[in-house]
Amino acid sequence: MENRITSLLGTAYPIISGGMVWCSGWRLAAAVSEAGGLGLIGAGSMNPELLREHIRKCRAATDKPFGVNMPLMFYLADDMMKVVIEERVPVVFTSAGNPKKWTQTLHDAGIKVVHVVANTKFALKCEEAGVDAIVAEGFEAGGHNGREETTTMVLIPQIRKATNLPLIAAGGIATGAGMLAAMALGAEGVQMGTRFALTQESSASDAFKELCIGLNEGDTMLSLKKLSPTRLIKNDFFKLIEDAENRGASAEEIQELLGRGRAKLGIFDGNLSDGELEIGQVASLVRDLPKAGDVVRMMVCEFEERKKALSEY
Repeated sequence: MENRITSLLGTAYPIISGGMVWCSGWRLAAAVSEAGGLGLIGAGSMNPELLREHIRKCRAATDKPFGVNMPLMFYLADDMMKVVIEERVPVVFTSAGNPKKWTQTLHDAGIKVVHVVANTKFALKCEEAGVDAIVAEGFEAGGHNGREETTTMVLIPQIRKATNLPLIAAGGIATGAGMLAAMALGAEGVQMGTRFALTQESSASDAFKELCIGLNEGDTMLSLKKLSPTRLIKNDFFKLIEDAENRGASAEEIQELLGRGRAKLGIFDGNLSDGELEIGQVASLVRDLPKAGDVVRMMVCEFEERKKALSEY
């Protein structure tokens, strides 16, 4: 399954695991990379020392390429980037910020750069910044999302039309059929968060995982729109934020309600009532907790089966 994404990343398959806070540690990254995809370590829930530890453990667990996801708005981002450069991480996926800030510095260190966007405007800024590839993330995704609320099926062809950079689709993809659909629209690879968050190697709590594999259509909704739009499971914390947003609360008031450590409380500690439970819409299609490597293999198998079936249609 060779294309521009596999050539760029040095992987067997154009499948990337999302760098999710409290889910994407070295075990998950190494398992995905070992199976032929690209595993990402989620730096957004770490400090520099912990990130260095995860990078070294990942490198010890696999000789395949892996990467780090770095949200640029993270208050420790500058210190974390120094660790990434010192540890010679092969590729960095940047998000939630201006791709220009770090792209040249990372390139000078021999590191490939992929930036996550949710609209065409920022895709063009990525091209100006000289990134190596783009992740186009649709409204269906969990975590930080675009304010435009553009779905993946609309976003991918728009960005494909606007730029010729290698393009990775994200948001609402958890199956080989979903990967085939994304590629039919112009993507050359897929990044999956939710599907890999719900695997054995994910560092999310068992309580969070079990809740997620029981979710149904409509059990998540985009929230925190005045801060950074995030898709959340409808629990007590979600209702608290929903009530505040409905009465016109300011960004400052919502930030106070959010506080610090709310995502850790929910995803990592397993407080399903008061925690911030981030997950994508596609969780409603997931009903098991397999090993991450099996997810990669099942994705590839289903992709090939559906592609063959379509050719015979």
